[in-house]
Amino acid sequence: MFLAAMAGWMNRKQHDVIMYLHAENEILKEQLESKGVKLKLSNTQRRRLAKKGKKLGRKGLMQYASIVTPDTILHWHRKLVALKYTAKRKINTERQEEMSIIKELCVKFAEENPSWGYERIQGALANLGYTISESTVGNILRAAGVEPSPERMKKSNWKQFVRS
Repeated sequence: MFLAAMAGWMNRKQHDVIMYLHAENEILKEQLESKGVKLKLSNTQRRRLAKKGKKLGRKGLMQYASIVTPDTILHWHRKLVALKYTAKRKINTERQEEMSIIKELCVKFAEENPSWGYERIQGALANLGYTISESTVGNILRAAGVEPSPERMKKSNWKQFVRS
C-alpha cells in the first residue's frame, strides 16, 4: 500500500515538473517571439528533438512540443532513419576535389621519382598541406596501377635515375 502511494506521489511530482518546464518553455518562446526572434535550430538540435520526440509519440508531442509542431519533429525522425539506412551518403565536394588533386600528385610524384616510397610521397604531400596516411598513398598508387618503389626502381632508366 505504501509503495503504491509513493509511486503515485512520484508520478504526480514528475508530472508537475514536466508541466513547470513546459510553462517555462512557453514563456521563453513568447519572449523571443515578442522581440521578433525566430528560432533557428542546428542539425544537432533537430536530431536531439527528433530522438526524444519519437519516444513521446504523436500524442505526447501534441501535449508538450512547443518549439515546432509534432509533425515537424516526426518528419525529422523519419529523415534520420532514412539517412541511417541509405547506402549513398553525401560526401563533402571540397574533400572530393582535394582527393582528386592528391591522387594526381601521388601518381606524379611516384612516376617522376621512382626511388620515393609511400612515406616519402606522404611527406611531400604534407609539405604541400595535404594530410593523408602512408597506406592511403599505397592505395592510391595501387588503384592507379603504379608499382611500389622497389619495383619502379628496377624499371627506371638512366635518365629517370639522374633526374631524381
